[in-house]
Amino acid sequence: MATLLLQCIGPLQSWGTQSRFSVRDTEREPTKSGVVGILCAALGRPRAASVDDLASLRMGVRVDKEGTILRDWHTAGKGGYLKASGKIEGKNLITSTRYYLADAAFLVGLDSDNIALLQKLHQSLRDPRWSLYLGRKSCPPSSPLYLKDGLQDEDLLTALMIYPWLGSDRQEHARMKRLRVVIEDSTGPRVCNDHPISFENGRRRYAPRRTRTELIPVPSYREPLVTDVEVS
Repeated sequence: MATLLLQCIGPLQSWGTQSRFSVRDTEREPTKSGVVGILCAALGRPRAASVDDLASLRMGVRVDKEGTILRDWHTAGKGGYLKASGKIEGKNLITSTRYYLADAAFLVGLDSDNIALLQKLHQSLRDPRWSLYLGRKSCPPSSPLYLKDGLQDEDLLTALMIYPWLGSDRQEHARMKRLRVVIEDSTGPRVCNDHPISFENGRRRYAPRRTRTELIPVPSYREPLVTDVEVS
């Protein structure tokens, strides 16, 4: 068993599971459908392709910085847009309420017995085929998702517990007592509809996924080094 680690750090992130029409929600941590979407983009895998191999990976998320919820009232359609009836609407704007996580940081882990697949994903995160986003295209990462030492010969929970904290403020690290970890667990009490079945346009499908939450000791602090993350 091995675990692939990647980091999700950015000024804005959004991980929706219940977005419908004019309200676009976000969970408090990355969703499995969102992370699998990132991996598909890194691989250059088209939307109509199967995601079964990636969805089978067991996922866990360590919350290094919880972030805060940001609400945005969004307008679109100025200048006219095509309605379902085929007519052009040039008067009324489309409005929506969109939620984001501001200033959050997550360590995401994916474990599997398929070491070759994890190695391929690790390399793809280093040299992604397509641009990578934190849930939405309006949410680019502030640091590469790739971690040079992100391929760990550990089980999922152990890898999340021992990998150094992602923050850079030593005083903030000293004040912290516990970190929240969300682990995929078939008997877990929380159910989230974010297990991807298909990303094909017009045929997107998701299944329920169970998780459990644990509190773990804060891992060690590591001085930020340029060599920790490689940018090609």
